[in-house]
Amino acid sequence: MIQHHELWLTALLNQYLSGPANAFLNAAGHPAADPAHPWRNWMSMLILTILLMMVLAALLRPRLSVDKPGKAQLLFESIYGFLRQQSSDVIGHGFEKYVPMFATFFFFILIGNLMGIIPGFESPTMYYVVPAGIAMISFAYYNVMGVKAQGLVGHLKHFAGPLWWLAWFMFPLEIISHCIRPVSLTIRLYANMFAGEEVTLGFLALAPWVVPVVFMGLHAFVSFVQAFIFTLLSMVYVGMAVAHEEH
Repeated sequence: MIQHHELWLTALLNQYLSGPANAFLNAAGHPAADPAHPWRNWMSMLILTILLMMVLAALLRPRLSVDKPGKAQLLFESIYGFLRQQSSDVIGHGFEKYVPMFATFFFFILIGNLMGIIPGFESPTMYYVVPAGIAMISFAYYNVMGVKAQGLVGHLKHFAGPLWWLAWFMFPLEIISHCIRPVSLTIRLYANMFAGEEVTLGFLALAPWVVPVVFMGLHAFVSFVQAFIFTLLSMVYVGMAVAHEEH
C-alpha cells in the first residue's frame, strides 16, 4: 500500500514504537517494507478510533442517569433506539441479541469516517484494509449466528435454495453470492470515504477558507449514511441467516 504522506501521529509512532511494530509484523509473517517506518496512517488512525470509542464509553458511563439524562446520553440513546428499531423491522423475533453488534459496527464506522474532518487526521476507512477487515467480521458474524440459530445443516440448506432438485445448481451460486458480500461491503465503504476525503482535500488546497466547509459538511453526511448502510446490510444478512423456512 502506497503512503503518500505520513501523519504526525504516524510519525510519532514510527519514532518511538517502531520496534514493537516490527516485532509484531515479523511474528505475523508480514515484515514491513520499510522497517524504519512500520506504522502506516491507517494503523495509527485505526488505533486512535478504537481509543476514542473507549474514552467516550468511559466518560459516558459514570454520567448515565434515568432521571436526568445528559445531552450525550440522549444522543447515544436515540441512535441506539433507532438501530434497535431497524433491527426489529429487518430481523423480527429475537432481534435483541444482535443489536449490540450492530451498534458496534455503526459507531466504529461513524467515528472512523468522521476522523477525516479533523485537521491533521484521516479516516481509517479511506484505506481499503480497514473496510475489508470490518466486512470480514460482518461476514463471519452472520454465518456464525446462522449456524447457532439453524444448526450447521439448517444453515447450509439456505445455500441450496427452496427447490431440492435445483440444489446442485443453486448451491455454488449461493456460495459465490455470499463470498461477494464482504467484497461489496468493502468497496462501497472504501470508495465513498476515499472519494470524499480526496474531494475535501482538493478544495481545501484551492480555497482554504470558505468552500471546504461545504464539503466537510457533505463529508459528515456521507459518514453517517455509509455507517448506516453498512450496518443495515449487516442486519439484512443476519436476518436472512437466522430466518426459518416457514418465515
